[in-house]
Amino acid sequence: MLVSINPATGREIARYDLHDAAEVERRVARAAEAFQRFRNTPLEARRAGLSRLAEVLDDRADALGRLATDEMGKPLTQAVAEVHKCAAACRYYADHGETLLAPRPAKHLPDGARAYVVHQPLGPILAVMPWNFPFWQVVRFLAPALLLGNVGLLKHASNVTGCALALEAAVADAGFAEGVFQTLLIEAKTVAGVIADPRVAGATVTGSEGAGRSVGGAAGKALKPSVLELGGSDAFVVLDDADVEHAAAVAAKARCQNNGQSCIAAKRFIAVDAVYDAFAEALVREMEALRVGNPMDAETYIGPIARQDLRDEIADQVKRAVDEGAALLTGGTMPDRTGFFYAPTVLGDVREGTVAFDEEIFGPVASVVRATDDADAVRLANATRFGLGGSVWTRDVARGERVALQLECGSAFVNAMVASHPAVPFGGVKDSGYGRELAAEGLFAFANAKTVWVAG
Repeated sequence: MLVSINPATGREIARYDLHDAAEVERRVARAAEAFQRFRNTPLEARRAGLSRLAEVLDDRADALGRLATDEMGKPLTQAVAEVHKCAAACRYYADHGETLLAPRPAKHLPDGARAYVVHQPLGPILAVMPWNFPFWQVVRFLAPALLLGNVGLLKHASNVTGCALALEAAVADAGFAEGVFQTLLIEAKTVAGVIADPRVAGATVTGSEGAGRSVGGAAGKALKPSVLELGGSDAFVVLDDADVEHAAAVAAKARCQNNGQSCIAAKRFIAVDAVYDAFAEALVREMEALRVGNPMDAETYIGPIARQDLRDEIADQVKRAVDEGAALLTGGTMPDRTGFFYAPTVLGDVREGTVAFDEEIFGPVASVVRATDDADAVRLANATRFGLGGSVWTRDVARGERVALQLECGSAFVNAMVASHPAVPFGGVKDSGYGRELAAEGLFAFANAKTVWVAG
């Protein structure tokens, strides 16, 4: 049984029966059959399907956004924006699909030979997805998969089952054939068996390190490709010439977007000594100004944490951080109200080797770290097992780019908060995973790069 609970009220929303082994078999078989037809669908038809899906998502954005807010607690305005972002990704691949999938000619061939590379689909891909962006996490895998001609099987987080089924319905209503995209209502222990099924061609996961090791291990054992997008502890590097007030304003939003529950949320705020005190003070003001409350209220920026156990884990991490010497500059409390809320929190004087530096805190908690200069800031930014994203704040763009190029991460932004966009690849290094989503790299993550050679 899968249960959805509204984290703002603690009340149960719905229950869903798990698919038994026979139903899982039917759905995998249906996916395999659908792939044999869908792979031969003309590219123009697949692009048109993505355009229709974009329209469906835009039309249903308010309803889908409300569903996401009910199930995982993000502010409604952010939830609706997430659905529109999904529609934009579908349009990106619809608009640019012909160029992205054009055969790539080879160069410097001998004896007058001619060769080119085409990218062809592999088959059904299993996506194991988390609750924090219940639509976007799925669509950033699904849109390129559908353009290429793959089909999808989704094992979504149990607390957003309603979102999973609503997205399945949207794909069907956009005109995609039965079996092209299906939800599997299964537990985590069932995932390895689905990956091992010879009809499944690959697996992608967004989630915890544990989930990544499990899915990546199962895919490796089955000799199938996988993409892992895991945790992050993104550095937000503030150099001594930065506009401190502006950086702090963005920092608060970068930390607390999606209630602070984002892999690419800024988490470690590394400020050079010359601006450390001013930045910390400004960040406290900005964090305290963010409105915490009913996620259905348009003025709310921070809603509840998605589950009670996750909220309790955040509280434990903050307590341990203070016990280790971090200064509690603001927050550190659970508001006296119904639901799984946690106050926006700033920890100062955070040092390497402590919980606030080494662990990913998945909630609205900012860790402020002091650096002596640019080189020390880079060292601290890279002193983590994670490597998803990072940003650099400075008035000197060339200087910012030099620092950004030294950050060990998949995405480095200068004077902007880290975000995903369909035009650029998204993913990480180190324990943040491997492989890429979005852009051409995501499109080809589950493709056969086939060489066609014609003798001279």
